[in-house]
Amino acid sequence: MANTPQAKKRIRRNDRRSEINTARKSRIRTFVKQVETACEAGDKEAATVALKQAQPELARGVARGVLHKNTASRKMSRLSKRVASL
Repeated sequence: MANTPQAKKRIRRNDRRSEINTARKSRIRTFVKQVETACEAGDKEAATVALKQAQPELARGVARGVLHKNTASRKMSRLSKRVASL
């Protein structure tokens, strides 16, 4: 248990940040899942639109420190490859 005021504040801050970051990750996963669903359905137009929406979300995740740069890059690359193969 935290004893000092700064440690107590740090715990409060970490809880808030954790909640925000969880929401951001969830939002990114939703956009990625939309692309994957469209790819599985074989709908190239929907997949392309979904990919264009997912790309800025992934980039925003990197900018906010939720995802590592290479992780987002890898996901973007794999999704683009799947959409292009339709």
